Amino acid sequence: MSAPTGAALIAGMIAVGDVPTLLEAVLGITIGLVSGVLAGLFGVGGGIVMTPGLQVLLGAPPIVALATPLPVILPTALTGAHTYRRAGELDLRAAAWMTGSGVLASVLGALLTRFVDPHLLLVVTALLLAYQAVGILRGSRDRRGPSFRPTAMMFIAIGLVAGFVSGLLGIGGGLVMVPMLAGWLGMPLKRALGTSLLAIVALVIPGTITHALLGHIDWMLVALVTIGSVPGARLGAHVALGARERTLRLSVGAFLFVIAIAYGVSETAALLGR
Repeated sequence: MSAPTGAALIAGMIAVGDVPTLLEAVLGITIGLVSGVLAGLFGVGGGIVMTPGLQVLLGAPPIVALATPLPVILPTALTGAHTYRRAGELDLRAAAWMTGSGVLASVLGALLTRFVDPHLLLVVTALLLAYQAVGILRGSRDRRGPSFRPTAMMFIAIGLVAGFVSGLLGIGGGLVMVPMLAGWLGMPLKRALGTSLLAIVALVIPGTITHALLGHIDWMLVALVTIGSVPGARLGAHVALGARERTLRLSVGAFLFVIAIAYGVSETAALLGR
């Protein structure tokens, strides 16, 4: 049998699943809208909503539910980042340093998927997330800001952690970047949200390509979810930009802390149940 041509490979990458029913289409767009609002509001990719939504509401297989949000995250995060940039709330230097190291780390994370226990990693991530969420909440009462100037190495370190988690777990990495930028480095929260979204655009590319070549992505679902997620990201970003810094820190900190508790409890239960 002859080797597949380039056209055949591309056709395999863009093959779509079964034509959805009207209800499935509405559910897909709704999942996208909710995840897009969260992406723009909290500076995350939205995969924390898309993956369980696709699996529970639309019955997508686990690997498809994990991989399909990746190409959706790209235009969603780009839309949110553009909205923050127009408001002057985006640090291009920080995003560049995080992207450079993050892309390399995301490839490593994707390659180690077979060897690293994702449940154990999520427990560690939950602990880090909870710690940084508390830092963001404390920042809502402390307006002094950081006592040091963030260096390139600090941004590179954040990119490495976020990229590795992104590649291993199939998420955008914003759950790591936002709390570390706003909590550890003391960056103004709105700027941290915009900067995180811009970096996410690059971080999801390696995972998207890998899963597309493996046939794990349902492109029909990608189209449906994207219809809702792109305007949702714009809406979420506008809401965040219009909020007071203290109110936004309380909201983002509480959101991240709840996610940390949910991850920690569910993944600890999964480890102990083995």
